Amino acid sequence: MKTCIKKKILSLFSLMFGNYRLILPILICVAVIIGVIAWLNRNNTIGIQTSDQGITISKAQIESVRNIGEWEFLSVSDEELVDTTRTGFCGDDHLVRIYFGTLRLGIDMRDTREGWLSADNDTVVAILPAIKLLDENFIDETRTRSFFEVGKWSPADHEALYKKAYTKMRQRCVTPANIRSAERNAADQIDNLLRSMGFENVKVRFDDTQTQDQ
Repeated sequence: MKTCIKKKILSLFSLMFGNYRLILPILICVAVIIGVIAWLNRNNTIGIQTSDQGITISKAQIESVRNIGEWEFLSVSDEELVDTTRTGFCGDDHLVRIYFGTLRLGIDMRDTREGWLSADNDTVVAILPAIKLLDENFIDETRTRSFFEVGKWSPADHEALYKKAYTKMRQRCVTPANIRSAERNAADQIDNLLRSMGFENVKVRFDDTQTQDQ
């Protein structure tokens, strides 16, 4: 009986450690992966230091948030039907074209000023740059179509019509209402970001010294 138990124990140890040449590389790989993940994440949270005056924020972490760059908070799709007429002796020429575009409203974190993220006792205060149009080339030329065309029209005529559509699109989409909507989205996203980094009390406002791009 004892011999049988002994054989089972030896068999178990052989199963666990007999293939150490296979197990050891796996354990090493797991250790390396854990180490790399820990190294990558070491700067992904803002270092919070508490003192009698409140909290302090790591400069390196402020810069890492700033390096996010362009951040879109509202996307508005639009289409504009524009036309032009040219009067002639033998009749009038007409050109009607339809343009499509997507206007992206947001902020560029690289536009933040010195001290944009600061601590006020136990509260983190974020001052964001003004909402602006992130991409000036918002008309998708590949989708532009001539809706109606009579007569001969030069590239300059087409360019003039493009500019007309561009102006209409911008006026229709970059409105105070849409800017306020983008601001609300930006405040929510920044609030969530900072809270995920460990801050409980967050205030977000916009730099009113910067002119909003409308």
